[in-house]
Amino acid sequence: MEHQHTQDEDIVRLLAPRLAYFAGVARTEHVTRAAHEMQVPQSTLSRAMVRLEKDLGVDLFARHGRTVSLTPAGRTFLVSVERALGEVEKAAESVRADADPESGKVAFGFLHTMGTETVPGLLRAFRADHPRIRFSLVQNYGEAMLERLRAGELDLCLTSPVPDAPGLVARRLDEQRLRLVVPEDHRLAGRRRIRLVEAADESFVTLEPGYGLRRITDDLCAEAGFTPRVAFEGEEAETLRGLVAAGLGVALLPPPAVPRPGVVELTVTGQRAVREIGVAWLEGHPDTPPVAAFKKFLLSRRGRLLPQADGHTDGHTDGLTG
Repeated sequence: MEHQHTQDEDIVRLLAPRLAYFAGVARTEHVTRAAHEMQVPQSTLSRAMVRLEKDLGVDLFARHGRTVSLTPAGRTFLVSVERALGEVEKAAESVRADADPESGKVAFGFLHTMGTETVPGLLRAFRADHPRIRFSLVQNYGEAMLERLRAGELDLCLTSPVPDAPGLVARRLDEQRLRLVVPEDHRLAGRRRIRLVEAADESFVTLEPGYGLRRITDDLCAEAGFTPRVAFEGEEAETLRGLVAAGLGVALLPPPAVPRPGVVELTVTGQRAVREIGVAWLEGHPDTPPVAAFKKFLLSRRGRLLPQADGHTDGHTDGLTG
């Protein structure tokens, strides 16, 4: 079976360079005319056809002086060859189109929490200068996005924490202050500020392990001297806010895109309760012009990536300094 597989690979390698020549001769039924149209020496074309028939072990042409006509085997072969060449042409057009500086494509990944407001705002600002560039948008949690980045399925991703991993390049762009979100009828709801240790006995609702925000929550609680008692684990921050509103626990969350009724958002003091947002890409990966343009745009937004509503409700500046 392995031998057959090797033979198939060999025949593809032998045939592939000659298929366009074959289609040209078949189309014109004249070697000299085909050579002229394809701008190759006639002797090259004649030799290529002889070798093609030899490698296949089949006569593709019946020869009549300078003209040729397809045999039944040649006609069958031509149908598939034209289909294959059409696919190659489509593939070439597709990658060229994606790399077009004016109208190419960017595969961009980002966290769910950035999908409501942050990313639409960024895309609108970018498209003001690049109106025809297209985007393939992927929302996921950090680790899953980094896997897709490594697999070559994404060009760039906005994620948190800022990854520090071999093979990836990452740049810190901004940060969001995290709030302790409590139900509006909670014993702490009348407060504006809180030390995290004061919530040590509460039930927490968090994202699942593997999510960046979960890691930050666990780390901040450990820093405050306790392990959170987790009642519910979810995949999306706004769902967690809903669980808090329903009285099922408290949560450390970035600011909502739209204020949510039923909860109170408290400023955490005594600790630097923030999540950093960064952009990551594959090291040594050549950028197409549209990807390079969008990357440059994202890096230019350092310290002002997030909408002003994100984390600025209490008069503090949550962006980067300097």
